[in-house]
Amino acid sequence: MITVSVPEQAIADALGPVGDDARVVVWDPTQGEAPEAERERITIACLPHYSGGRTVYGRLAQCPRLKVIQIPSAGFEHALPFVPAGVSLANAGGVHDSRVAEMTLALALASRRLLPQFFDAQARQTWEPKFDTRSLADSRALVVGYGSIGAAIGVRLRASEVHVEGVARSARTASDGTVVHAVADVPTLLPDFDIVIIVTPHSDETDKLVDAAFLAAMQDGALLINVGRGKVVDTDALLAELRTERLFAALDVTDPEPLPDGHPLWSAPQCIVVPHIAGVEVLTNWRYTDLVKRQIDARRRGDDPVNFVVMGAFPA
Repeated sequence: MITVSVPEQAIADALGPVGDDARVVVWDPTQGEAPEAERERITIACLPHYSGGRTVYGRLAQCPRLKVIQIPSAGFEHALPFVPAGVSLANAGGVHDSRVAEMTLALALASRRLLPQFFDAQARQTWEPKFDTRSLADSRALVVGYGSIGAAIGVRLRASEVHVEGVARSARTASDGTVVHAVADVPTLLPDFDIVIIVTPHSDETDKLVDAAFLAAMQDGALLINVGRGKVVDTDALLAELRTERLFAALDVTDPEPLPDGHPLWSAPQCIVVPHIAGVEVLTNWRYTDLVKRQIDARRRGDDPVNFVVMGAFPA
């Protein structure tokens, strides 16, 4: 029998029937240890948003039949140090593509059409028209980290008549026809693009990828959007550019995060900050429940987990 734990009853209800050889129980490991009656039965554990750390994964390690930990995010670096030995970690790649892409488009439009200024004028009940805002149409966007989320961003930008190219570890032509450049070529590419979108996860290779030299290579008036991870951008270098008002920025993620009260990014000119909400899909949404069902099917067939990331080696 495959036993799947989910953190809320609403998710169990949204999953519905999962087959005669599987069952769903409700357990949120951020709130306490597994119910004693279920501890030795749980095979797949689904975690809630914004969960992790030694305590949560220590509780998971107490489940002797646990085979798969399903995290709700595409990013997984926060989980890697804690996955119990012999347990597979799976991410939610594909679940959040549309939401992240929508937010990216919203941030691009908000920055280019100067919506924060108009919102401020509305709050002051002041009519302050500005007719020379930039359009997305006919601009050029470089998506750094051209995977499934990058492709979803590309679809929405092309609908706004934006030319889109991508960046990945190696050069290729993506399945959607997009020209994807090697990351090593980024410095020579940056001057040719009006909008640079960061989607890449954080790793040793991408830590502070967007540094002072990267930003200096961007053309005057260019827009940097970060919907990847905050630590991919050197915050001090970005602040230095923003203070000159040479560049624009729209950030869903920051370093540090959460951004503390009084941090200079809050008041930096030409900068939009939103609190890391681009890709938080509701876990009752069909995109997530379909992933859980596919995870059950993979276990049923004896296949590798869907969206397998790594096998844990952390001692229980």
